[in-house]
Amino acid sequence: MLSQALAGGYSNFVFSGLSGLGKVTNMYAVISTGGKQYKVSEGEMLRVEKIPGEIGAPVSFDRVLMFSNGKTVKVGQPTLADVAVTGHIVEQGKAKKVIVFKYKRRKRYRRKRGHRQQYTALKIDSIQMT
Repeated sequence: MLSQALAGGYSNFVFSGLSGLGKVTNMYAVISTGGKQYKVSEGEMLRVEKIPGEIGAPVSFDRVLMFSNGKTVKVGQPTLADVAVTGHIVEQGKAKKVIVFKYKRRKRYRRKRGHRQQYTALKIDSIQMT
């Protein structure tokens, strides 16, 4: 098998080994939510800024900035109206605590404060062109 890989070229060997993995898609979209942009694909889990809703509730994103299906790429100016990204809420939670410590030397000024940012964990169900 190694001799076949060397004779046929390394790239042919790598891609022939991927044929048994099942469905491999290059479809992805770039969405905007919470003032940030995320590259998402179907089945992916991601954490975004808090979105109101219960666990299991469906979520759809209307601000799709870019879409690619592996062959073509569509870029919105600024958004794409014909692409829909849907998912559902998996978890509502708080991130780890961040300590904010303010200090001024020689002035007896010290302030210690903590902050835990709220987040929503999502699972992307589908990316569809309408």
